[in-house]
Amino acid sequence: MSVHSLRGRTIVVTRPADQSAPLVRELERRGATVLVAPAIELVPARSAALTRALHDLAAGHYAWITLTSRTTVEVLDTRMMPREVRARVAVIGEGTSDAFRRWAGRAPDLMPRTFTTQALARAFPRGGGRVLCARADIAPEGLEDALAAKGWDPERVDAYRTKMPRSLPAPARDALRRGDVDAVTFTSASTVRGFVSALGAVKGNPKVVCIGPVTAREAREHGLRVSAVAKPHTMGGMVAALERVLG
Repeated sequence: MSVHSLRGRTIVVTRPADQSAPLVRELERRGATVLVAPAIELVPARSAALTRALHDLAAGHYAWITLTSRTTVEVLDTRMMPREVRARVAVIGEGTSDAFRRWAGRAPDLMPRTFTTQALARAFPRGGGRVLCARADIAPEGLEDALAAKGWDPERVDAYRTKMPRSLPAPARDALRRGDVDAVTFTSASTVRGFVSALGAVKGNPKVVCIGPVTAREAREHGLRVSAVAKPHTMGGMVAALERVLG
């Protein structure tokens, strides 16, 4: 697509405020008007369970740790040194992998070809030992059961909590209600829930573009018509999907 493939288009980005910049930058480079409307806020967890888990991680008591978002890497960054991650590391996708590489100075040990939790579980080897699953408080069930079926002893701990706003920022809210938005992007199931809860009805017919199948399923369950799913499930895939449906 050309540099101006999205010129004249208005796109709402619902990612958390501190994570939206790369997507916003790429969309603006293509000429889009971007309205940042964070539908969730991610807050690091503070709990005795997480403290114990990170202590055991530093002591080498886990065989693996699973990282299913870059936010989990950011939580580790605030609580420990990279050398204290004394376990093999499995990540869900390129964004998480890049965040871990920048922080730890090394590559993760496992990343599935498809960037979903289900694919991560399928790619996980069979074995035995403790696996630390540091996840969001509202992350769906399933990963731990899949790892247990392969012989591991998974332990789920909340690494961060998800807060949803009462309303969206005025520029995005007003544009959506006027029907002036061409597309809305969702990068997690929780952004769908936060968006619907904060806004309610949407006028017009903005295209709904989701980063992956889990997010798309959540959007459909909330009555949204999904126009495209990113392939691959990355920010680059999101941009390409927007170009397909709006170009």
